[in-house]
Amino acid sequence: MTQNPDAAHSEVNVPLRDVVGNRELALEVVPETLRPGALDLPVRWAHVSELQDPAPYLVGGELILTAGVNLPAELDRYVLGLRDAGVTALGFGLTPTVHETLPEPLRRACARRGLPLLVVPSRTPFLAVNRAVSVALTEAGQRDQRRVTAARETLTRAAGGGLGELTSALAAVLRSWVALVGAGDVLASAHDAPTPLPPEVRELMATVRAGSGIRSATTSAGGTFVVVQPVYPQATASHLVVVGRSRRLEGADRAILAVGAALLGLVGRAGSDAAELGAAATGLLLGRSSPGEVARALAGSDVVRLVAGTAYRRGPAEVAQRPDWLRARLDTPLVSVSEGPSFVAVADAVPLPVLADLRAAGWLAAVGSPVPAGRLAGAAAEVELLLARARALGRPVVAGDSPLDFDALVDPGASRGFAEKALEPLVALDEAGDRSLVTTLRTWLAHHGGWEPTAAELGVHRNSVRHRIAQVEKALGVDLTDPEVRMRLWFALRWAGS
Repeated sequence: MTQNPDAAHSEVNVPLRDVVGNRELALEVVPETLRPGALDLPVRWAHVSELQDPAPYLVGGELILTAGVNLPAELDRYVLGLRDAGVTALGFGLTPTVHETLPEPLRRACARRGLPLLVVPSRTPFLAVNRAVSVALTEAGQRDQRRVTAARETLTRAAGGGLGELTSALAAVLRSWVALVGAGDVLASAHDAPTPLPPEVRELMATVRAGSGIRSATTSAGGTFVVVQPVYPQATASHLVVVGRSRRLEGADRAILAVGAALLGLVGRAGSDAAELGAAATGLLLGRSSPGEVARALAGSDVVRLVAGTAYRRGPAEVAQRPDWLRARLDTPLVSVSEGPSFVAVADAVPLPVLADLRAAGWLAAVGSPVPAGRLAGAAAEVELLLARARALGRPVVAGDSPLDFDALVDPGASRGFAEKALEPLVALDEAGDRSLVTTLRTWLAHHGGWEPTAAELGVHRNSVRHRIAQVEKALGVDLTDPEVRMRLWFALRWAGS
């Protein structure tokens, strides 16, 4: 049993047969040095070395090139050191000035130790081999990236169908069998996953459960390579995803497995019925759910953040508007998507890279301050203001992520009272005549007093904006050309309803 996934298989690499098959290089394989499967071994780089013992400086998966300038007397030890260091193959370059033919002792040593030996003809410089391997690695990396992207979309769509559909989709994209295992039972399986799981696989599962942090482990059972990995975001939970197939999982496979594990953890934690999740999210955001229900939906989180998003520039693609797509990105089951398009969500944390991913997909998002679940309804005013600021800046905005943020210094009761008193005249006028003064003021301040961008966002003429702002000044008895006044009103709008 092996619990080391082997770095050569977890990074971009190309099989040795692709290097040997490059006709421009005209490499000759010494047949007796090839063991079964040798041409399928991964090459992660081609490196020239004339050291008598390069092994200490290698990381595995290299194609080592040498002209034999400094070959040691004990070739068997030299070859054994390369093999034990994980070298994929040794390329020996023929040159008229050093070795015009392949040294027979080197041939015998490579055959004895099972290290693939390639003969590089004198007309092929080592630089050409290096360049060919580099190009092949770049192309392989691009193919892997396209494959991972396509698989991510496939798995995200499948997540809406629950654990069974998602497990089948993961098995299909990995061309493997897959089993999702709970504390003791198989919760879902696909593509003829063995039942029961072999003893060596169960032993590996126990080892993974006994550890901590994000990790995975591999083993070989009956000619099948098996990977065991915890589901995310519950990296220390009892739920594991087990994948098995006849070939090792390469770098792209492991990236796909990570996506699948994350989605399995999310769907398994929140429940498999996407319609129920949408209903729960909508009820929560309309104030119909209790704080306890919020905490249970977010795996016990007592402090949550409200997230709001709106279309950015051309807007999100159709797949990015799907609730399951947003649930996967935001790592929360509580997501509601509306026309516009726009969305609201409740999460326990939203890392900045996730907001950048949303922006790239056509969403511009704002994240409110952390609040107890019982005060979630009051967070809407702050998030609405933050979203207006995000639209003005053209980038995501997160409450409390600035070194200038001083909300923690202000008593929540005092800030709420200040906001209610400051905005009371505008609220009264809006309720009496639907003048949209609060919304206009919020948008105008977010755009730094710009008439044109404010009018464009509100969908009115700029003269209407000017008229409303004049009403705001009259109602509040203030001069909005004063930056101090603007700042105070901005915080009043932010604290309203907190």
